[in-house]
Parts: sequence; C-alpha cells; structure tokens
Amino acid sequence: MSAFDAATRVDSLQRMLKKSEAQFLLVTNFTNVTYLTGFTGDDSFLLVGRSEAILISDARYEEQIGEECGTLKVEIRKSTEPILDASLRLIRQNKASSLLVEGSSMTIAQYERILGELKGVSIGVASPMVEELREIKDDSELASIRRAISMAERSFISVRNRLTGMQSELDLANELDASIRHLGGRGCAFRPIVGVGPRAALPHGRPSDRKLHESPFVLIDWGANEGLYLSDLTRVLISGKVSSKFAKIYQAVLDAHRNAANALRVGAKPSEIDQIARSVIQSAGYGKRFTHGLGHGFGLQIHESPRLAKNQDKPLASGMVVTIEPGIYIPGWGGVRIEDDYLIGEEKTERLTSLPQELEANIVNFL
Repeated sequence: MSAFDAATRVDSLQRMLKKSEAQFLLVTNFTNVTYLTGFTGDDSFLLVGRSEAILISDARYEEQIGEECGTLKVEIRKSTEPILDASLRLIRQNKASSLLVEGSSMTIAQYERILGELKGVSIGVASPMVEELREIKDDSELASIRRAISMAERSFISVRNRLTGMQSELDLANELDASIRHLGGRGCAFRPIVGVGPRAALPHGRPSDRKLHESPFVLIDWGANEGLYLSDLTRVLISGKVSSKFAKIYQAVLDAHRNAANALRVGAKPSEIDQIARSVIQSAGYGKRFTHGLGHGFGLQIHESPRLAKNQDKPLASGMVVTIEPGIYIPGWGGVRIEDDYLIGEEKTERLTSLPQELEANIVNFL
C-alpha cells in the first residue's frame, strides 16, 4: 500500500470522527489497523485523533513498520508495558475528553478497564466506522482482489486438469492451497469446502477422506489469499451421467445467480437482490432448500459488509465488491452452489471472475 492510500483512508476516518463529535477513536481490530495504515503485523492498535493518528506497537515490528507505513507516527511500547496500558497512556497524554472504541474487537474486561481508568473522559462504542470505509474498494484494493481471483481460477484449472477420481476431498483442498502458493499467494483464502455427492448438501462442510469417484459430482468452494486480499468462488464438477434431477437443480441455481447478478446496480437494496434469486429457486420448487443469504462483501476478510440477505436495506454503492452464491441443498442427495465475484460500478456491474458457469463446461473426465 502506498503512503498516499493510507493517508487518504485515515483522513476519511477523521472526517467521520469529527461528525461523531468524539475526539479520538481507538482502533483495536487488527484488520482495520492494516486497512488504515498498511501495516501487516498483529498486536498493534491505532489511536486516531481529529488531526493525527498514532500506531501503537512494539519493538518486534519496528523495522517492518518503517518499511510499510512511511511517515506514520508510531509509539513503540516497552515489552513490559501491555498494549492497553500504552494506549491509555497516550490517551491521557493527548488530554482526551471523549473517546470511541471498537466494541466488536474489544473484550468486556478491556472496556471496563478503560471505563475505570479514564475518569472524566466520555467513553462510547463506535459505529462500525472503519468497516463502512472498507465497503468501498479503491483502485489498489481492486488490483489486489483481481490478483486473488486470478490465482484462485488458475489454481482451480490446474487442479481440475489433474483429477483422477482417486483424490479425496481433503486431497483436493490441499492441492488447491499448494497451487495458490506456487503462484505466489499465501494459500487459500479460507479452508476450502469440498463435498462429494451427499456431502455437497453441507454448505460449510469440512473436507473428508471421501473420494471423488464415489459420486458423479463434487462441490468446491475456495478462494485465494494473494498476500492481503482474498477471493471467493464455488463450482460443481460433474464426472458422470447428468441426471434430470441434477440438471433441473443446476439450472435453477444458475438462473437464480444470473437474475440476481443482472440486478446488481448502484442504489439497489441487498434484500431485493436476495429476493430475486430466492424467487427463482422458490418457483423451481426448492425454496426451503436455499438456506443462507445470497452473498457478501469481501476484501481483507472473506466476509465483509455489505450482506446480500433478507432485511439488509442499505443501498449498494459504486466500488462495492460482492459475491453472488445461491444454492440448493438436499440432505442425503447433495447440493449445488454457483458463486462468482462482482464489482458494482457507477455505470455497470462487472463480473470479476471468469470461470464458465454452464453445466456443460463443468463436466470433467478423470485421467
């Protein structure tokens, strides 16, 4: 990340802080610290005031911070001083009268400690300010996401071309991870979900020793970590004769996916996009078998705001990156999910992923 990017992000947060009427925000979510500063280590907080920001870390990361964060002001605490103590010290030194904290990343004990030690300081729990900024991806983020997608797709094609039918679900997951590392990434964005036959009915099933040849189809949900940013895709590969039931379910999921993707635009409500996909699956007779939300944002984390789901009515905005991933899951039979990544643009929505979606393109012949 360039220093310009970091400065722009901190400046955006400071504008939000001024609107909140608070003097300082203590950022304790490590991912949010990375987003705001470019620092990729852990165990560090960021104290953001209206006119400056201070990264609170320790000597282990001093050289790394210098390489990654440019001119950012840094407080290197002693090894004998816990990070919360260092944060309280800096808050007092800056004579804060009001402070916001990130409730989602702070323990109750930490919060009570802050309340107890900062007498006379107005303490509040912030709205998800940084998460709101992270919803809109800038050019550097989009470049990283595109790399993560490319790594995921190239690894999938490589592994697919080597399928013999004797690999297990776990073998397939490990091969995807190794392939992404070979391409220069950090490995998979999350533990891949691989489900052969009936195990494809588990939307978040963990890979097992079940072999690919034991069923005519396998569901694979994976993504790549390109270094910081992630990707998220799902395909179902078919190795045997396609039954009429499978073809009907696959087509329903594909139609739901495409209808929802075609409705992605600036100003659309996530709940409305979710309902478009849900209505297609309902019409096909499988409404009760679509058991999760339609999609989600992603970036530094695999699940970020916005969520494409019921009761999510904050309008979509240009620069958001989301998944579309409808599915049908039938216990004892299996499941089908088709997932791709999309960028919502001011003029049009772009499908960032390029692997074919059609059933015929996902039929494989084992070596």
